Amino acid sequence: MDLKGLTAVELGKKIQAKEVTVKEAVEACFAQIDKVEKEVNSFVSLQKEAALKRAEEVQKLIDDGTLSGPLAGVPVAIKDNMCTEGVTTTCSSKILSNFVPTFSAEAVLNLEKAGAVVIGKTNMDEFAMGSTTETSYYGETKNPWNLEHVPGGSSGGSCAAVAALEVPYALGSDTGGSIRQPSSYCGIVGIKPTYGTVSRYGLIAYGSSLDQIGPVARDVTDCATVLETIASHDVKDSTSVERQDTDFTSALVNDVKGMKIGIPKDYFGEGLDEEVKKPILEAAEVLKNAGAEIEEFDLGLVKYAIPAYYVIASAEASSNLSRFDGVKYGYRTKDYEELHQMYKKTRSEGFGPEVKRRIMLGSFVLSSGYYDAYYLKALRTKALIKKAFDSAFAKYDMILAPAAPTTAPKLGASLSDPIKMYLGDIYTISVNLAGLPGISIPVGRDAKGLPVGMQLIGDCFQEKKLFQAAYTYECLTEKKWVSMYDKTEAAGKGEA
Repeated sequence: MDLKGLTAVELGKKIQAKEVTVKEAVEACFAQIDKVEKEVNSFVSLQKEAALKRAEEVQKLIDDGTLSGPLAGVPVAIKDNMCTEGVTTTCSSKILSNFVPTFSAEAVLNLEKAGAVVIGKTNMDEFAMGSTTETSYYGETKNPWNLEHVPGGSSGGSCAAVAALEVPYALGSDTGGSIRQPSSYCGIVGIKPTYGTVSRYGLIAYGSSLDQIGPVARDVTDCATVLETIASHDVKDSTSVERQDTDFTSALVNDVKGMKIGIPKDYFGEGLDEEVKKPILEAAEVLKNAGAEIEEFDLGLVKYAIPAYYVIASAEASSNLSRFDGVKYGYRTKDYEELHQMYKKTRSEGFGPEVKRRIMLGSFVLSSGYYDAYYLKALRTKALIKKAFDSAFAKYDMILAPAAPTTAPKLGASLSDPIKMYLGDIYTISVNLAGLPGISIPVGRDAKGLPVGMQLIGDCFQEKKLFQAAYTYECLTEKKWVSMYDKTEAAGKGEA
């Protein structure tokens, strides 16, 4: 049986039905990794021995009836900015290349309680700073659809691993679109939940007021199932929210009749590639024909989102990254004479250029002469953006938009122009500034065969509406988006 083409839920059902053992599921992942990893470079580290040992433990718990959930025994990959006890966690940075946490992130623990088997840590932009997974200390990850293109970022390793069928699903984190944009580039489904839904405990911080963990997978059902598993109130995270409505799989209903969906005119104007625009508007038409009410409207403030985001995110990053100084943990320079020299040399040698750029920008906007002019102004802009979304959601159930202005750019095209890379987040960062949920689902491909993703944005705590609309679209189109690595029989029936 070819297991690599199965979704996480499909694989979980076969494990529960005793058609497949957990060990076989884990071995199938590593067999695919052996085939494709040298080309794709999705992983920073692999834990094969530990995963096989864990597979035996989980199998016993399944056999005796202790574990019966949908993810029991299903392998998963974790983005390398989430702490994993006893396993190196690097944030794809030299400065944390030897950091081994003594605890695991709450989201990882929730998966393990459900019987998931962690097989490795995925590559990412260094400290999640980037939109292409090219700023990693461990080399760039490539897009499984076309190895000359980027997978997006910063969760590019997680998304590429799912698209290349190395794992059925993975965890990513989203600070300004880092789940939704690479999901769009890699032709998979990814959701950034409402801020506070998933505990940030154990997630190495980039922008604390913006970061949120979420799943990436091959279909909407998997994303709903995984989010249901990892969502929890956590007293160790002061921003964690106690929610009663986390039964996200109950929203997997093929019905959008009466749903009001707004399309912001600002998002479909200048800067949006025609090959991205066309399939997204066609997808909107599919939902309209199914009974949804589609209407264009003016959202406004889009042009202010990027400057506000990069001021706030860089300010928080400069504060969060001050802890990496060579004293307590991580890399320390070998050649120094006194303490301040050790600080400077450690940080100069340990951080990459993009991280240094954002630390410097953040330190600048927080400095005494510029705090009011930049940081406070950015916070006011953030509040206005949230207000604009509140007005929109008073009228609409959700907003339909692109996930990215283009399909995946070629490797190297963005690194030479950081501003161009920052503009790649133009449709996603407002969601983080307002703390909203957003999901990216594949809706087509461009002339080069690269995936196009559509983003659905909901009001706070309205993930169920997003899942329902995304699931309905999936059911109506019955398209199976597969990368060049999917050679399974199922792939032949889809649009390979």
